[in-house]
Amino acid sequence: MNNLVVIIGPTAVGKTKVSLALADRFNCPIISADSRQMYKGLEIGTAMPTKEEQEHCKHYFVAQLDIDDYYSAARYEQEVMQLLEKEFPSHPTMLLTGGSMLYIDSVCNGIDDIPTVDDETRNFIKEKYAIEGLERLCDELRLLDPEYYNEVDRKNPKRVMHALEICYMTGRTYTSFRTRDHAKKKRPFNIIKIGLRREREELYQRINERVDQMMLDGLLQEAERFYPMREKNSLNTVGYKELFKYIAGDWELPFAIEKIKQNTRIYSRKQTTWYRKDEEISWFHPDEIENIVKHIEYRINNYNHQKP
Repeated sequence: MNNLVVIIGPTAVGKTKVSLALADRFNCPIISADSRQMYKGLEIGTAMPTKEEQEHCKHYFVAQLDIDDYYSAARYEQEVMQLLEKEFPSHPTMLLTGGSMLYIDSVCNGIDDIPTVDDETRNFIKEKYAIEGLERLCDELRLLDPEYYNEVDRKNPKRVMHALEICYMTGRTYTSFRTRDHAKKKRPFNIIKIGLRREREELYQRINERVDQMMLDGLLQEAERFYPMREKNSLNTVGYKELFKYIAGDWELPFAIEKIKQNTRIYSRKQTTWYRKDEEISWFHPDEIENIVKHIEYRINNYNHQKP
């Protein structure tokens, strides 16, 4: 039986270092599950694997899209499943790692079977957003689908608009199409989930230091290069959003940098909350490489002994 090892954890916890070590131990490539690392040119702001790291170990789903390309978790699920089918014969243990929770969930559990939105509905909601603003759309979502309203990131226009598109087009709640908590798809491989965690103070210090290093590495120049394309969804992410405010003259640079650190910490808490619901995750400190390897080997051997 083939195995997919999934390395999970909040941003800046140390997933890259652990993944590279495991790729060496299990002699396999790494599948990235970071929805922003897929876009070319966002090397610094997304903490994309370096050229040396990519030369050391084959990485999939890194720097393969242009900034204005559309991509979705459903497409990611389909392409990762195709890749695994191709790779498993030569690599019976594969690694998947990243911080995009929905992307990881799509591979482990299957994406929700949500209808494709027609152009008329999409344009209608887009126009409503342009005229009425995000707050009014959130109010409408609260009326049409209160369950999803209570869990959606209400500062993310894309998520709010998509839910409203489904409500308008189908006459049903967006929640009714979602299968994340039930109807889990059965996969033709074993899934071993490894969670990485640090004490909160340690993680926050790493986040702050990483943002400072990103600035030294040229994050501002990277943001300036993409400023003319700032409305693209691919750039609606922590690090770029705040620096766009500085470039526009709305914020001072020190304030923008502090907001990057603050919003990254908030995102790390959101990731931790999401992962905490998953009882299949075995948790380790990132420095416990040997224990992680032993746990994976034990799980693989256990699966093999269970084979009929």
